[in-house]
Amino acid sequence: MGGGFSSDRVQPDEVNPSENLKKSESEETENFQIKNRSSTDVFFLIVFLIFLTALICSLSYCFFYGDIYRVINGYDNCGNICGRDNKNLKNQNDGKKSPQCLGTDKVNEPYHIVLQQQSSKGMNRICTSDCNQYPGYRKFFNRCMPNQSEAVVNKVFSRTGLSNFFTEVSEDFQICWTEICYLCLIALVLSCLLLALFRFLVGFVVWIVLMGSLSACVIATVVLWILWKHSKNYMDDIPDNLVPDVDARKTNTYLVFAILTTIATVIISLIIFVMRKRIELVVQLFEESGKAIAAMPILLFQPILTFLSLGTVVALWFIFSLLIESSGTLSEYRLNVFFYEKDAWMKFTRWYNFIAMLWMVQFIIGCQHMIIAGAVSIWYFKRDKSSLGTPVIQSTGNLIRFHLGSVALGSCLIATVQFIRMLMKLLEKFLRNREGKIVDCLLKCCHCCLYCFEKILKYLTRNAYIEVAIFGLPFCKAGQQAYKLLTANILRVAAINSVGDFVLFLGKVVVVIATVLIGIKILQDKEGLQHMWVPITLSGLFAYFVSHCFMTVYMVIDTIFLCFCEDCEKNDGENRPYFMSRGLMEFVENSKRALDSKKKSSTVEATIPSISEDVSRNFSG
Repeated sequence: MGGGFSSDRVQPDEVNPSENLKKSESEETENFQIKNRSSTDVFFLIVFLIFLTALICSLSYCFFYGDIYRVINGYDNCGNICGRDNKNLKNQNDGKKSPQCLGTDKVNEPYHIVLQQQSSKGMNRICTSDCNQYPGYRKFFNRCMPNQSEAVVNKVFSRTGLSNFFTEVSEDFQICWTEICYLCLIALVLSCLLLALFRFLVGFVVWIVLMGSLSACVIATVVLWILWKHSKNYMDDIPDNLVPDVDARKTNTYLVFAILTTIATVIISLIIFVMRKRIELVVQLFEESGKAIAAMPILLFQPILTFLSLGTVVALWFIFSLLIESSGTLSEYRLNVFFYEKDAWMKFTRWYNFIAMLWMVQFIIGCQHMIIAGAVSIWYFKRDKSSLGTPVIQSTGNLIRFHLGSVALGSCLIATVQFIRMLMKLLEKFLRNREGKIVDCLLKCCHCCLYCFEKILKYLTRNAYIEVAIFGLPFCKAGQQAYKLLTANILRVAAINSVGDFVLFLGKVVVVIATVLIGIKILQDKEGLQHMWVPITLSGLFAYFVSHCFMTVYMVIDTIFLCFCEDCEKNDGENRPYFMSRGLMEFVENSKRALDSKKKSSTVEATIPSISEDVSRNFSG
C-alpha cells in the first residue's frame, strides 16, 4: 500500500523532524552548537604563555647557579660534590670567599655521610670511598645510612627515626616491587570490568546500590534497636547503684546509633520515593553515556592520555624542584663549613614552580573535560548517528584552535584557590605554638570555606567548559549560562550529583577494596617485609587513581545532561524537534503529547491506507 507517513525511516532511538521543517532549517538546527565559533579568552592564553616563559627564565637562572648532583650525590663541608670531579667549581662563586679545599676531585669518594659532631650541634658532611670505615653505617645507593634496629619490624614508623623509616620502606620496595606491579595491573583490570558493568548493566547497578544501601540501613536500625532493648532490659534487672558504668555507656551508645540509623533510613527512603522519577533519569543518562562511549570508543583512551600528561607534569615539577634546591652560591655557615645559599630570586622560583605545577595540572584536566564535552555534544546533536565522523578529533581541534584561553582562565582560578589553601595551611603551622582558641577557630573556618569554595568552583568550571565546547562561548558567559541551567533544573542536578556520584564513588571503592584485599593476601607471607601497610596503601591509592581516571569518562553524564537541558530550552518537540533519544523524551513533559500522537498516527497508518496519497496518485495519473 502506498501512503502514510515515512515513519519506517525513523531509527528506533531517534526522533524524526516534523515535515514542515525545511532541510536547511534542520541542518542549521543540527549544527547550532558550533555556529559562529571563534577564539575565546585569548588574553588569558597570552598570560598563560608569558607565565610559562617566565618560569623557563627563572629555571635557567637556577640552572646557571645550580648542579642537580648537589642534591643527588650530596656535598662535603667544602662544597665538593661526592663522586664528581670538582675542578670547575673554583670559579663559580661570584667573588665570594671560597674554601681552599674547594675543587677537590671526589670521583673515588662517591658516598656521602652526615655525622653529628659531639662538640657542637652542627653536622659534619663527608665524602667517603667506603661506608664500612664508619662503624654503625651501611651503604644505601650513594649514601651512608645508620644501621637499622633489627627489633623494628612491622611497625607503623621506625623507632630509630623518620629517616630510617624511609630507608626501610625503600628496602621493602626492592623486595616486593613485582607484587606492587601485579596489584597495579589488577586495579587496571578491575577498572575495565567496572566500566563494562556500567555500560551494560547500569540500571541494575544503580538500583542495587540504592536498595542495598536502604537494606543495610534497615538491618542496622533493627539490630541496634534490638541490642538497645536487650541492654536496657538487662540494666532494668539490676539495681541502679550496681549498674556498671561500662554497661550504661554501652546502652547509651546503642541508643544514639539506633537513632542515627533510623534517621538515615528515613532520609534514604524519602529520597528514593520522592526522587524515583529523577533516579530513572539518572539511569537513562548512564545508558545514554554508554551509547556515547560505544559510538566513540576512543574516549576510553582519553583518561590514559590525561594520566600520562599529569605524570609528565609532576615528574617535571620534581626535576625542576631538585634543580632549584641545588642552586645557590657557597657561603660560610660556620668556621670552615660551607653550604650553598639561595638568593631571593631562587627562593621565589621555588614558589613559582609550585604554582606552575598547580596551574598545569588543572589545565590538563580542563583540556580533558573540554575534549570529552565537545565530542559528546557533537554526538548528541547529530540526528544521523551513522554519519558521526570523528567527533573526538574535531573536539580536540576546536580546543586547540579556539578554546585554550578559556581552559587557561578556568584552571588559573582553581589553582589560585588551591595555592591560597596551601598558604593557609602553612600559616596554621607557623601559628601552631602561638595561636589561641579564637585564631584556631578562625583558621578552621577559613579552611572549611576555602574547601567548599574550591569544590563549587570546580563544579561550575566543569560545566562552563561544557557550554564552551557546545556553543563556543567565552568562559565567563559560559559559566553564567551553565549556572542558569543548573539552577533551573536543581532537583535533577541534585539527583545526578547525589545518586550518580554516589554510584561512581561506590565503584571506585569496590576497586580499591578488592585491590587492598588481594594485596594483603599476596604480601602477608612475604619474607623480609617490614612495613606491609606502605606498599598496600600505595597500591590502594594507585587503584583509586586508575578507577577515578576511568570513571572520569562518565563526565559524559554531565555533558549529556546539559545538552538535554539546552535541548529542552531551545526546542518544543513538535515545530522544533528534540535531538534527544526517545528514552530521554519520557522525562520531558512537552514531548509526551508528541510521542503519544506519533504512536497513534503510526497505529492508524498501519491499519488504514492513506486516502490523500491515493487521491493524489489518481490525479497525477
